[in-house]
Amino acid sequence: MRICLIAAALIAAPMLSACGSGDDAPAVTQEQLSKSLQDKGLKNPELADCAAKVFLDSGMSQDGLRVMVSNSQSGDPAKLLGEDDAAKVSAAQSKIAADCVRLGS
Repeated sequence: MRICLIAAALIAAPMLSACGSGDDAPAVTQEQLSKSLQDKGLKNPELADCAAKVFLDSGMSQDGLRVMVSNSQSGDPAKLLGEDDAAKVSAAQSKIAADCVRLGS
């Protein structure tokens, strides 16, 4: 029994360490975010670049930015954001409407 518990702990340790905060993942770049926005329907590259810059400048967490570039189709990505990131997305959307939409015309 004791051997089974030790073996289970040794097997689980690497898996649990992989479930960390994501600090080891590379930072989301403006280019990645812009491409993701374009892939999701924002066809104007200038508008997508401007929106990506606004989102990055908003101070969103890297985890929040990763949710935005995720290709996951399961549910609403906005529901996966934390409260702080959701507030930053809302503020960024207002800024995008004011600063970037003129680029899309």
